[in-house]
Amino acid sequence: MEFFDDLLSLFRAENHRTLVLWAFDFASESVAELKRRYPSEIRPEVALSAAHSWAEGKIKMRKAQRAILDCHAFAKEVSLKEDAALCYAIAQACSVVHTPGQAIGYPIYDLTSIVLEHGLDGSVKMVEERKEEYVTRLFYWKNHVDDYHGEWASFLLR
Repeated sequence: MEFFDDLLSLFRAENHRTLVLWAFDFASESVAELKRRYPSEIRPEVALSAAHSWAEGKIKMRKAQRAILDCHAFAKEVSLKEDAALCYAIAQACSVVHTPGQAIGYPIYDLTSIVLEHGLDGSVKMVEERKEEYVTRLFYWKNHVDDYHGEWASFLLR
């Protein structure tokens, strides 16, 4: 877990809304990737949409949780382990709405997907570059959280 220590420190220092926007940003990429591979599968995008609605206060946690669990179910159905890892990454990103501590789950599963797809030796540079993307976009959202024009649920305004 040492590899993630710096990310964990950055996550702990951020406010909840920043982490939600960061997580949604990356989850959107993963949803798009799965959509390319499984064009008729909607569960990952439904989970992300539900998480957005939850963050906006338009739906309650239980409804979003059901969509997130459905994304987990899709992970168990796919034959490629790297695609299952992307499903889990999306579910973790969506769960950041509930608690900021879930933020580390996205990189864990996203990087796992990269390693599974490209092999351990072939993915070292990709993993390091992706980790830098996490940090870069975290700072982006830290500096632009107030530029977000969507609504926020009251529990995210505290």
